[in-house]
Amino acid sequence: MATIREESDYDSSRSSLTAPGSRRSWISDIGSSSSVSVRSFGGGWDTPASSCRHKPHKANQAEWEAIRRIRAAAGRIGLEHFRLVRRLGSGDLGNVYLCQLREPWSTGCLYAMKVVDKDALAFRKKLRRAEVEREILRTLDHPFLPTLYADFEAAHYACLVMEFCPGGDLHVARQRQPGRRFSISSARFYVAETVLALEYLHMMGVVYRDLKPENVLVRGDGHIMLSDFDLSLKCDVVPRLLRHNSHPHNGSAAGRADAAKPSCVPPIQPVLSCLFKGVHKCQAKEEAAPSRPGGDGETSSEPAADTTNPEVVVEPVSARSKSFVGTHEYLAPEVISGQGHGSAVDWWTLGVFMYEMIYGRTPFKGESNDKTLANIIKQPLAFPRVAAAASGREWDEHLRAQDLMSQLLAKNPKKRLGGCTGSAEVKRHQFFKGVNWALVRSVRPPEVPKPPPPVAPAAAAQKKKVMMMSRKERQEPYNPVRPDERFEYF
Repeated sequence: MATIREESDYDSSRSSLTAPGSRRSWISDIGSSSSVSVRSFGGGWDTPASSCRHKPHKANQAEWEAIRRIRAAAGRIGLEHFRLVRRLGSGDLGNVYLCQLREPWSTGCLYAMKVVDKDALAFRKKLRRAEVEREILRTLDHPFLPTLYADFEAAHYACLVMEFCPGGDLHVARQRQPGRRFSISSARFYVAETVLALEYLHMMGVVYRDLKPENVLVRGDGHIMLSDFDLSLKCDVVPRLLRHNSHPHNGSAAGRADAAKPSCVPPIQPVLSCLFKGVHKCQAKEEAAPSRPGGDGETSSEPAADTTNPEVVVEPVSARSKSFVGTHEYLAPEVISGQGHGSAVDWWTLGVFMYEMIYGRTPFKGESNDKTLANIIKQPLAFPRVAAAASGREWDEHLRAQDLMSQLLAKNPKKRLGGCTGSAEVKRHQFFKGVNWALVRSVRPPEVPKPPPPVAPAAAAQKKKVMMMSRKERQEPYNPVRPDERFEYF
């Protein structure tokens, strides 16, 4: 699927990752060098304490322990501590490699290392995008989002060491399913975990903007992990406490409007280091939201009218960007119109993502990219005919899935499920009835990938020559994608 960009959040330029006239291979340039720079993208470097901070939900991992030992012994970590095994994939900003630690630190742990050429990105005016991705990864600490173990620089390359997902992505996993589509129960599992990941990102002030099966990876335990944050929009956001609607949520626009009315309860003070006081402040182009009593930056002196079942709304609703970024088939109508978009685009892409998981295709795909964009703006949502369900229960589940997709794919972002109060109303939908959101990690996934084959030690790898790149492959200039897959608007 073609991916488009018109980057008003960050500047854009040429699409080639390697600067013109340069055939430098990042491995051939620095692979044999023992001098590795460890400054950050912007020229500074975090203190060991901050860069080595363990993520609470993965603090006991062997991967973390191995990284900690290197930092304790060497005082820093760099490219010379890793052995690259093979290339896993490539994106618009760089290559991703499977790697492991060299002896004597090797513990058998596998990592994914994203490598970007800073000189090439600076030439294309995309260095800021790589910096924002790194900043986002540094703040994440969630079971369904990437863990950043280390980031450093080597010559003119910037490296991000993250966890390795051996299960591939959901696009490939869908191809293996009967009819190339997931069952309703499998789709519910993956969509539920994706909702939790988006909820956390929005709480952290991040609008993801690039949800699609190719960006949802499968960990070794079968649970998901969102990846690729180079299109994300980073904002400041303050959680707001709202009264819970005492009536059952019926999914109507009126019901969602009632749920969005703020109570007299003062805003919750942020408890996370990434949450800031004050009004939402987007780093990109932003349209200021009108101030309301009891809103951000104001504290009402009136007592709370009703705090029964309050909920925290962490949706960065005031974030606004006019960037034309994303994948054609997943673009929200407000992105195409250029009138400005906010966090509601993530709930639109969730609807498209869910539709593709269940039906094997996206809902508005046309004969060409232009036709696809026209369909997104004008064509009403339609569902393909499905064979008669084996039971009434399965049919009811299918109808609930269609109802959720219909509400997520509302063309008006103000009427879209999740567009105003975020994940809270999405999670209350009947499609997720019976889902214990607090214990999703304990549910057995639909598929558990086979363990990856053990990586041979360096000496054995030289003899067997398996899973290692040849010198010719290492020295080939980086070509991010096939010519017919990605392009950019300027």
